[in-house]
Amino acid sequence: MDGNLPRLALHVPEPRFRPGDAVDFGALLLSRAGEQLRPDETCAASATHGLCHDLIRVLGEDDLAHGPWNPALDPGTLIRMLRLMALTRAFDARMVRAQRQGKTSFYMKSTGEEATAVATALALADDDMVFPTYRQQGLLIARGYPLVEMVDQIFSNRADRLKGRQLPIMYSARAQSVFSISGNLATQIPQAVGWAMASAIRGDSRIATAFVGEGSSAEGDFHSGLTFAAVYHAPVVINLVNNQWAISSFSGFAGAERTTFAARAIGYGIAGLRVDGNDPLAVFAAVRWAADRARANAGPTLIEHFTYRAEGHSTSDDPGQYRSAAERTEWPLGDPVDRLMRHLVTLGVWDAGQQADMDAAVDAEVRDAVRAAEAHGTLGQGLHHPFRTMFEDVFETPPWHLVEQSEQAIRERRIKWPDWSDEGDVGERP
Repeated sequence: MDGNLPRLALHVPEPRFRPGDAVDFGALLLSRAGEQLRPDETCAASATHGLCHDLIRVLGEDDLAHGPWNPALDPGTLIRMLRLMALTRAFDARMVRAQRQGKTSFYMKSTGEEATAVATALALADDDMVFPTYRQQGLLIARGYPLVEMVDQIFSNRADRLKGRQLPIMYSARAQSVFSISGNLATQIPQAVGWAMASAIRGDSRIATAFVGEGSSAEGDFHSGLTFAAVYHAPVVINLVNNQWAISSFSGFAGAERTTFAARAIGYGIAGLRVDGNDPLAVFAAVRWAADRARANAGPTLIEHFTYRAEGHSTSDDPGQYRSAAERTEWPLGDPVDRLMRHLVTLGVWDAGQQADMDAAVDAEVRDAVRAAEAHGTLGQGLHHPFRTMFEDVFETPPWHLVEQSEQAIRERRIKWPDWSDEGDVGERP
């Protein structure tokens, strides 16, 4: 090494707060609600690039809606939105309890991020195709997917439409236009873009939208998908949910120290928006704008939902091991459910008693769904799909070698457990 040259140094991103640290989010640049300009949906992509560095906000500190992004939703729609977010939160709480009781192996909550899914669902047409990740249960709930069937899938019981072949929470809901959720990160981006391109080729009117976490946006599939979207002007909306943490890795490892995630739209020459992900009205307005743009053949949009993952990555995670416990309470954008509730109270159409009644009602609705699903079985108590179904649905006509493998597996199973039944009865051993 030449002694006259400076030594190179590798930069390793480090979160600002670790367990036990005091938390101060004062360095975050949060513009005031209502200050952001709203360009026409068919504008040049470059007209949105200032919004990639700003933060679209509608609900102000006074709990009222402000500015040109205010979607002016009627009280009935706002109350419905609030109920769907409360129902999603109640569902999450019950499913974590079920996991702790051994009724399922795994669960992932969306606490603090309910607006990114529920408001998005309400902003889209019901038949727009959605390619979600594993934290958009609010989207399925908003589209009317039965809670019992969601619990059946989580419990992997005999009523599970996916026959126990998917990890818990990785739903598939064709009737609700929700594509099968995959544990392989970012794969849904090129899938959504390809689906949108096919819709355009057919001359259809349906658009596609996809979700990806900020950590997964570092995957190659994300960039491949955006390249195709930009080149072919695909009618697609890419929702990048920046909840600050990818399991135990903070957003800096995906590039957050350099610029916003929405700013990636600038490099691809497509429209980009950065929105307060804890403001349900702002999320609704941004997604509706992007959906209208796609439907008008004006091209794709990348939306960064700036939010915070209030709890652990999953039931297998302890966030107290890698981040300060004060982050959740100090997060400056608040809680989406609480913010919408306060807005309705300020409008004079809601009060604390109605909120308490709603919370009790959605909890009872989830409890009833769980009880109904438990009658179909749980992970640890049998009543699973018959063993033979493991070999079904692969080929229309099973080839000889698959038939042979199935017969051999069932024969060996009966030798090991003579009292075993292949009809999914109580007591069937795994």
